[in-house]
Amino acid sequence: MASEVTPPLDIEHTEAQRGPTGRPLPTFPDPTPLDGHGPARIIAMCNQKGGVGKTTTTINLGAALAEFGRRVLLVDFDPQGALSVGLGVPTHTLDTTIYDLLVSRGHDIHEIVQTTSIDGLDVAPANIDLSAAEVQLVGEVAREQILSRVLRPVQDEYDVILIDCQPSLGLLTVNALTAAHGVIIPLETEYFAMRGVALLVETITKITDRLNPALTIDGILSTMFDGRTLHSREVVGSVVEHFGDQVFHTVISRTVKFPDATLAAEPITTYATGHSGANAYRQLARELISRGGAP
Repeated sequence: MASEVTPPLDIEHTEAQRGPTGRPLPTFPDPTPLDGHGPARIIAMCNQKGGVGKTTTTINLGAALAEFGRRVLLVDFDPQGALSVGLGVPTHTLDTTIYDLLVSRGHDIHEIVQTTSIDGLDVAPANIDLSAAEVQLVGEVAREQILSRVLRPVQDEYDVILIDCQPSLGLLTVNALTAAHGVIIPLETEYFAMRGVALLVETITKITDRLNPALTIDGILSTMFDGRTLHSREVVGSVVEHFGDQVFHTVISRTVKFPDATLAAEPITTYATGHSGANAYRQLARELISRGGAP
């Protein structure tokens, strides 16, 4: 079932120390180095609501995983191209993007993959052209599986592939969920953001039943948290009450450093390497690996 998730392994905690989720706060060990790279575990960063931290999480989780020696490919699957811009890719000058790979044969993903300033972190960029793909793919045979085919040539070259989905449950998002092994759901810590999670989980369940039986929910990530407000704390508590161990212990707090890092076109892990936001994404990377969501 899509609702199953691997519980954290080899972690220690004490009842006295509780994290922002109200649960005992585990200590996640630094990941062990890998002997080699691939095949990649593909993770879709998904929430049909916009502005919940999908792109920020994709960039910074990817950078944190790369710090731990993982080879990571970020796939920009949002026509806004925010992930590409956030890593310094000049999207308006690109001749070939992920869009071309989806709608026409004769292209290979190696043509569009670009390196970033972070060692071990690459990006497959997108721009506004991708907005036409939904309509153009409707008549295609096995249209839900096109991204899976596109990613196949590079799957053995990376340890993790993170797909930054657009804020909708349309055909592009269905493609991402069909290609993925796992889903991370960033959730802004405010009540209206919670309302769509049940719909998203229902969609994931349908994808699991009909298209991708191996798909699992890797975790729900609380973002834009403000521990000073009762509202934020109550929302996190409610999410944990409804979804239990599917909720990551790691919580991403609101900080101006995230938009500052975006303007600088680099992850917060290099823009403000000692900042609490950078350390939170490093902790998320450790937790994801401890849960079995990444090698």
